[in-house]
Amino acid sequence: MAVIALLARASPLAKPSLTLPIRAEIGTRQLHLQSYIVTPKELSNALTKNVPTKNASGRVVPLCAAWLMPNDPQGRTGRQLFQEKRIPSAKFFDVDAVKDHGSPYPHMLPSPENFARAMQKIGIKKDDEIVVYDTQELGLFSAPRVAWTLRVFGHPAVHILNNFRLWVQQGYPTEDGKMEASEEESSDYPVPSMEASKVVHFPEMKEIVKDQIKGNSQGIQIVDARSGPRWTGAEPEPRPGLPNGHMPGSINVPFSELLDPNTKTLLPGQKLRQLFESKGLDPEKAIVNSCGTGVTAAVVDAAMSEAGFGNPENRKLYDGSWT
Repeated sequence: MAVIALLARASPLAKPSLTLPIRAEIGTRQLHLQSYIVTPKELSNALTKNVPTKNASGRVVPLCAAWLMPNDPQGRTGRQLFQEKRIPSAKFFDVDAVKDHGSPYPHMLPSPENFARAMQKIGIKKDDEIVVYDTQELGLFSAPRVAWTLRVFGHPAVHILNNFRLWVQQGYPTEDGKMEASEEESSDYPVPSMEASKVVHFPEMKEIVKDQIKGNSQGIQIVDARSGPRWTGAEPEPRPGLPNGHMPGSINVPFSELLDPNTKTLLPGQKLRQLFESKGLDPEKAIVNSCGTGVTAAVVDAAMSEAGFGNPENRKLYDGSWT
């Protein structure tokens, strides 16, 4: 089984410090939403408080993070799904565009400068309160990765909608069609600092895996969010040329098990905690979440936040993951 060669190559990293709690205010402004995971009703109520002017500050902004696997049977893109149905006033974050284009691996974090340029082009402002959401079809899939990315780059107020499927089912408004040029806007989003301690890169991951092989894990748990058959190697990876299998010592927690089978929302916190414990995870130990390319690993991170499982300072995400 290929192991070390599969770990995504990237630059070294600093020491742990993971997901930040939602700040109660930005400067002197009280936030509209207090929780990381928010309901459709909470988002709808918050949107009614937006000032209806183009250059308003302190807005609540829905951010569509729709993304599909490269082997989608219909060859669809996230932008297509955004144009077919979205929350009114929503903006679109292109997971395949906002990344490190110099890396041969998909979805590696962009530089702070490129992240700022992307936010400027999307029209996101530093004092916007962002609510990231997914497709109606998938429920929760790529939105947690985008929310995690925003937090890595220090955006003050970030939330995840739980979820767009419920938003539609509960009768909240939607719109469709391409965005008109008059609706698009740019911003002066500043170049942020990157909270590198939230991320594990290849050199650090290589040492963690070596320790796992030697039976000396130093209390670090590796979680793999891919499906069971992909983790065992029974099914091929969706990207051509990748070996099958998993990192030694990793614990398989398929992200799909964290979601309600009907609504695709995150399970209640208590059920999530019980699921993590049933997998043998210890909340007192450090956790590195991984998956195929670093997208659904963030679903696990969001679920751990919702469950209050472990210390957020001891959770990291392996950028690039199995690729």
